Amino acid sequence: MIHYEYPLSERIRTLLRLEDLFDRFDAYAALAGSHAHHAALLTLFEMAEVAARADLKSDLLQELDRQKAVLTALRGNPHVQETTLEQVLTAIEAAHDGMYQLPGKVGQHLREDDWLMAIKQRAAIPGGMCEFDLPSYHFWLHQAAEKRLSELHKWLAPFSSIRAAVEIVLGLLRDSGQPERQHANHGSYQRMLESRNPQLIRVTLVDEQPCVPEISANKYLLNIRFVHAGSGAQRTCTELPIDFDLTFCTL
Repeated sequence: MIHYEYPLSERIRTLLRLEDLFDRFDAYAALAGSHAHHAALLTLFEMAEVAARADLKSDLLQELDRQKAVLTALRGNPHVQETTLEQVLTAIEAAHDGMYQLPGKVGQHLREDDWLMAIKQRAAIPGGMCEFDLPSYHFWLHQAAEKRLSELHKWLAPFSSIRAAVEIVLGLLRDSGQPERQHANHGSYQRMLESRNPQLIRVTLVDEQPCVPEISANKYLLNIRFVHAGSGAQRTCTELPIDFDLTFCTL
């Protein structure tokens, strides 16, 4: 199954981008090659740019406070597993405390490093990171993989509380909805949202289905157009019966 997610607010869009960047960093850092570690460092720069949104930290703190209040009220509820509830509340408190103690903007530690900023500046130039452009970076790429990895994780560490908060908020958001089986006629699906007011829409297809959803939505209407995947002219999948799962997620 393949999940396609469509955020309906800028805040959720930012959290999804950060989640993708954290996962991408892990994938690159897990490899030993210098090219992979180069890609991991560039991912860190992207992470800092996305996380530098002025209201990101305050938004996450407020959301964690709100979720903590909601979940705390469930203590003693016979329909709620107490152990799992306490684990979630402990994770929320740890992420909240970690973010609260973060000084300045997220990623500020990277901006204060002149060496890293010189690399970031050259990275914006196509082909601008050759050894004659950045000999000290060329030297770093030739260090032992363990040394490079240690420094990459050192630069990632200040993002850990933000990462924890992003995982908690998106996890609670995804768990809030129940998938509903739907069918698209002639490659399109339309639905009034009425009072649902979702923050995230998830469309789930079997991976053998050669179509991908193009989703557009506002607070009144959801429209999904299924188009052929891959290169070439995109044509609506009008000749295929398309069954999919649709999930509305709201915190």
